[in-house]
Amino acid sequence: MSSSYVPMVSSALLWLIAGAILCFSEAIFPVAFVAFIMGISAIVVAAIALVIPYFPLQVILWLSLSTVSIVGSRRFVPKQKSLSSRVGDAQEGETLTEIAPGKTGRVIYEGNSWQAICADPTMLISPHQKVYIVNRKGNTLVVLPEFLPDSLDE
Repeated sequence: MSSSYVPMVSSALLWLIAGAILCFSEAIFPVAFVAFIMGISAIVVAAIALVIPYFPLQVILWLSLSTVSIVGSRRFVPKQKSLSSRVGDAQEGETLTEIAPGKTGRVIYEGNSWQAICADPTMLISPHQKVYIVNRKGNTLVVLPEFLPDSLDE
């Protein structure tokens, strides 16, 4: 018996658990559906594992299915930067989570999820709001909302 042989039921269960974890992690840490797509691919491989018991082949199938699905899904994601690149140098993103005053949240920028903080530590930014990236500190973006409150305009 080969050392790479994993019983069918246990490998199918492994893929099912891995797929559930990846899909669930997308809900907690949104990364533009990459983890979700990889999770769905793992669940598909779980079904295939019942027929193909060779674990290295299952890994190759999962990697291939994930890659093809991620690359294929990019065709259906609208390009958010096309208008802003024609208008000027403004870098835009969209909040995925609320950014509380002085706290960090998540912003989707160039198709990836980034940690972000508001440039004004007293301001609250709602989820799904357009923001402008004004700076970057390490892996954290410093953002301002598209529409500033009236108190800042004076």
